[in-house]
Amino acid sequence: MNTLDLELLRSLVAIVSHDSFAAAAVQLGRTQSAVTQQMQRLEEQIGHPLFEKRGRQKRLTEHGERLLVYAHHMLAVNDEALRHLKQGRLEGTLRIGAPHDVADTMLPPLLMEVVRSSPMVQLDVHVGRSPFLMESLKRGEIDMAISNRLDAELDSVVLRTSPTVWLCGSTYVHDPARPLPMIMADGPSIFRRLAQEALDAAGVAWMTRYTSSSLIGIRAALRAGLGVTARGVEQLDSEMRVLGAAEGLPPLPPLVYRLYVRSRVVNPLTRQVFDRIRSRFH
Repeated sequence: MNTLDLELLRSLVAIVSHDSFAAAAVQLGRTQSAVTQQMQRLEEQIGHPLFEKRGRQKRLTEHGERLLVYAHHMLAVNDEALRHLKQGRLEGTLRIGAPHDVADTMLPPLLMEVVRSSPMVQLDVHVGRSPFLMESLKRGEIDMAISNRLDAELDSVVLRTSPTVWLCGSTYVHDPARPLPMIMADGPSIFRRLAQEALDAAGVAWMTRYTSSSLIGIRAALRAGLGVTARGVEQLDSEMRVLGAAEGLPPLPPLVYRLYVRSRVVNPLTRQVFDRIRSRFH
């Protein structure tokens, strides 16, 4: 009898959770084509299609819905077994910070890794803007932080290199004859800087159409079709699309996301958890 592959089931759960093959691929650290091939293998294994097209989106078939229920159960049992069989328990509170951009993508697998290796650790999660999180880390207000900023003074481990793309809403109408209407974060923002530098270097005329202090506000403006923003590919979903060379927009550099640990760590729990995470991602 065939045995269901847990990694394929994990990918299925990620696709449904993010409502997108592309977003699931980012979370899993795979290409979109690799995730598609995984679903094809899973369909071959159960002998039924898992997805069907409904309009512009793919939705689970009846067999896909039934398999999803089993997938959740099987993954839960697997993860629980690993947690209880791990040796060397650590206890205490760990304060982890993550920027809004990756709180839904990079933060969950990181938290899962912490809980799997140290099930007794209590987690205190802080979600905010990257520059402010790094300031909190240096002040000792949090123990670790995910950030796309480079700080050679702090110990870190690379979690992922993420493409930066030009995003707009599905209703946005691009007019190359007019200055590009930009949606930007106010205050310090690496995405704002990258966008301005790339557009100015390419000689593309642009104007600030909308600013917001939060990612929620930026996404609202995108969905309203007000303009374009430079963001990590993690923000791509079924209501967004990517612009590029065809629309006359220059390429954007990728960003490296690192997990930083605060210096002068007093609590041995912080260093031990960080070292375990570093060994996992190296």
